[in-house]
Amino acid sequence: MKRFIALASVVATLAFTAPTKTVKLFNGKDLTGWKIYGTEKWYVDNGELICESGPDKGYGYLATDKPYKNFDLSLQFKQEANGNSGVFFRSSIEGTKISGWQVEVAPPNHDTGGIYESYGRGWLVQIPDEKENILKPSEWNTLRIRVEGDHVQTYLNGQQMVDMHDEKIGQANGSVALQIHDGGGIKVRWRKLMLKEL
Repeated sequence: MKRFIALASVVATLAFTAPTKTVKLFNGKDLTGWKIYGTEKWYVDNGELICESGPDKGYGYLATDKPYKNFDLSLQFKQEANGNSGVFFRSSIEGTKISGWQVEVAPPNHDTGGIYESYGRGWLVQIPDEKENILKPSEWNTLRIRVEGDHVQTYLNGQQMVDMHDEKIGQANGSVALQIHDGGGIKVRWRKLMLKEL
């Protein structure tokens, strides 16, 4: 009888354990589920999410309405003109000042896939020269970001770029956010933003 009760307890626990789900962050039609920060341009074109510098040439962000703490995010980006952008995680935004960590998306030889802490410690991990050729300029690139607890991993086109642990990151929570860097002349296309909650 005790064995039956123990088995029933295990089955009940499994039944009420929420399965891991994959979230389509961008629906290919509009900006539902996102919030714009700043005056730079965010719009949908041919099923793709576009970020583009506006007349103010300032910083701009597009952040998820929901926070995501532990996740495995995969997306594709294509840089047009100056591609200085990024993907923030566990971030919070006031105006156009963001707190959090950025996975860099930048022109060649500028650390795409590296980790930068805004308004904090600056670069945590930069990309070694021998990995700078993994980025495909003016083509679609696949970026994967896995964050669980204090562990952060990034991959660019299937190649690991970062594998790090950081106590401060481990304590944080917040949104996923895409960035337009200041300076003007920036345009990046995004698609296939799929997030698996861990």
